[in-house]
Amino acid sequence: MTPIIRPDWWLPESAATDESIYRNRREILKALGIGSVGAGLALSGGLPAGADTSDLYPVDRNPSYAATLNGRPMTSYEIATTYNNYYEFGTSKKVSANAQKLTTEPWPIEIGGLVNNPMTLDFEDLVRKMPLEERVYRLRCVEAWSMVVPWSGFPLRELVKMADPTSDAKYVKLTSFLRPDEARQQYRSRWPFPYVEGLELAEATNDLAFMVTGLYGEPLPKQNGAPMRLTVPWKYGFKHNKGITRIDFVAEKPTTFWMTAGPAEYGFFANVNPEVPHRRWSQATERDIGRRGQQMETQLYNGYAAQVESLYTGRDSGRDIFF
Repeated sequence: MTPIIRPDWWLPESAATDESIYRNRREILKALGIGSVGAGLALSGGLPAGADTSDLYPVDRNPSYAATLNGRPMTSYEIATTYNNYYEFGTSKKVSANAQKLTTEPWPIEIGGLVNNPMTLDFEDLVRKMPLEERVYRLRCVEAWSMVVPWSGFPLRELVKMADPTSDAKYVKLTSFLRPDEARQQYRSRWPFPYVEGLELAEATNDLAFMVTGLYGEPLPKQNGAPMRLTVPWKYGFKHNKGITRIDFVAEKPTTFWMTAGPAEYGFFANVNPEVPHRRWSQATERDIGRRGQQMETQLYNGYAAQVESLYTGRDSGRDIFF
């Protein structure tokens, strides 16, 4: 019999919070007359948003991404949906109420640039074309706090495959919405909205890169980036832009939001490395928000080195690719 070789970050699924805890929560709320959409409102102060895709959830968990580092439990739904960075709606973590002002239906998503199949799809049409699954990922913020989150969505490489980039495409540029009438912080001239992020094409097609459409077995709430956001768990959280409306394939490295807003602090790659400090604080440890700020050591590439280290082989291993 061929032995099963697990990734070095793998732990048994039992190390994560029992799936029944949040699956049963949905059934309890239904019994109270609150549907799956109402569940998000009741527990987080915000509706899961966009076209009605609630029939798609919950989705099956991918067992290759079912566990967490050192047995950390998943962060609770309530914390994950009320402790959010979203500068379009405010600079505090309590932005969930403001985020409800965002209109997410319809939500056209443009795919263009150096591709053979440029297209514009409504979010619902796009998500129904994709193979949805759930993955439990660690999320590490550059501010030195972290969570463990069960995201629903699809691998970014599936969207890349659909777009069919040309040989000249080297990067993927992801652009978030620009609606200052709904996101009042976008009126602030000091911030270079819309929020733009980017990945090398090799990063975008890495198995870990994931387009998120749901959270805890439900459609994604607005404060978490509805209807669609990015997660790349080996990078700091500011790389995971929310409310994505456009995806372009380009030849040159895109200038991202934080490369403009804070060029002395934030680089393009922003890969997690505990040995490369922020200009104002250490990155050696992090506070687990799901466990009342318990301190723990930060892992290289947020614990996903085996999956992504080869992307950076032969490059300068200093500040440039880690921050």
